[in-house]
Amino acid sequence: MEREPRKVREFRRREQEILDTALQLFLEQGEDAVTVEMIADSVGIGKGTIYKHFKSKTEIYLRLMLDYERELNQLFQSDDVSRDKEALSRAYFAFRMGDPERYRLFDRLEERIVKSRQAPEMVEQLHSIRASNFERLTRLIEDRISEGKLEDVPPYFHYCAAWALVHGAVALYHSPFWSSVLEDQEGFFQFLMDIGVRMGNKRRREETSSQKDGEA
Repeated sequence: MEREPRKVREFRRREQEILDTALQLFLEQGEDAVTVEMIADSVGIGKGTIYKHFKSKTEIYLRLMLDYERELNQLFQSDDVSRDKEALSRAYFAFRMGDPERYRLFDRLEERIVKSRQAPEMVEQLHSIRASNFERLTRLIEDRISEGKLEDVPPYFHYCAAWALVHGAVALYHSPFWSSVLEDQEGFFQFLMDIGVRMGNKRRREETSSQKDGEA
């Protein structure tokens, strides 16, 4: 395989440095407070160089979001998940809950970008990657349903329940009140992850139903 020319490698390296720096600034100072000039100064390049890579700050937002979803897509395609379907649930929760600041930032940015109808082609690309992730999840969930491991409901019930659990966990993490209650945040997130892995388990649901019938 032919090696990329040095100028191309340098272009990609600088682009990644811009993205990494921008993400750090967005998380530390808030996306509205960060300007393209601030990103350029932090990287040590001129503002014009930023525009050789990205047309606007919105494109930087979307590129960060695209890379985030691609990371998840690669995770779903990994050998570990293919061999052990239960590893899928754990990998999903670990990925989403492992960096609640980034998750919340991208959730907020997506709502804003979709409403403003900016960069529609990149938004479509983002949704396409997410649809691919959803299809992969659907197939794996269907396999576990057919094996009798999960309750036989539409696969998106399981997926949306997982999303709701993660979304709620991130909201707790950022709540001024609840964040002070959660003295052991790492332990709490691990606890939630364990719940998520077991969520929708058919046998557990059946045992719960039997217990309720016995109490009636």
